[in-house]
Amino acid sequence: MLNSEEATSWLINYQQRIESVLDNILPKADVHPTHLHQAMRYSTLGAGKRIRPSLVYATGKALGVDLDVLDRPAAALELIHVYSLVHDDLPAMDDDDLRRGKPTCHIAFDEATAILVGDALPVLALQLLSEPNQENLSAKQRLAIINVLSIAAGSYGMVGGQALDLSSTGKVLTEPELENMHRYKTGALISAGIQIAIICAQQINTEKSKNLEYYAQCIGLAFQLRDDILDVEGDTVTLGKRQGADQALNKATYPAILGLSATREKTQYLYQQAIEALADFGESAAHLRYIADFIVVRLK
Repeated sequence: MLNSEEATSWLINYQQRIESVLDNILPKADVHPTHLHQAMRYSTLGAGKRIRPSLVYATGKALGVDLDVLDRPAAALELIHVYSLVHDDLPAMDDDDLRRGKPTCHIAFDEATAILVGDALPVLALQLLSEPNQENLSAKQRLAIINVLSIAAGSYGMVGGQALDLSSTGKVLTEPELENMHRYKTGALISAGIQIAIICAQQINTEKSKNLEYYAQCIGLAFQLRDDILDVEGDTVTLGKRQGADQALNKATYPAILGLSATREKTQYLYQQAIEALADFGESAAHLRYIADFIVVRLK
């Protein structure tokens, strides 16, 4: 198992790597239409945790996939995640004014531009994966990745989860209803990161693939549970977004349904399940284990 210093080092390396990839593939700020391109870069580059692309890289490491093969798929996944944040922050959605420690896109620019940023980023993600003459991945692999991302981001995934979230505001949900919503809204893109790396791998047996997918399901739900805890216990400066925003909007959360103590217990249970799912991978899955650690103890 990695020690804390080693784990922090490689996670920073992954974050820096994807930041460089994103910086290179995003349109430059001085390219017309400059206002839109500036907003795309403003929303994408900076202080994000980069959990989803890091999962792509860490899973690739567990499966022996070269990082160069994973750069474009990891960037495409992060672009879709960023677009979802930009749209979630809009007045018609969660109406947030702070994201990643700075004003949200519609505050820093304007609402129309934020909508266009949300339109442009997933299209750029598709462009990255569909461009011809890519040496690292076959056309069949790239098409499979596009399919995974499309399902994870659409009405059967993240967007569907957001719709359920909006429709449940002010209502009392059962625990299964809340879990279903978050497996769509938060878990789908996290699971997609694992699936993308599996597609990029040359060979992987069915049992290992199932174990990785179960790991993803566990950490995806644990991620949301930790978010719900931080909405109660965190502070705005550390979180980089408004503390108590979910409570203010009267959203359904795990602490509201289960209480904080039971929410912590469930988070720990999911963490243990995730770790157990990696038992057959040995040291090759050390980075995946650390991501699970990070998800359940993070402060933002």
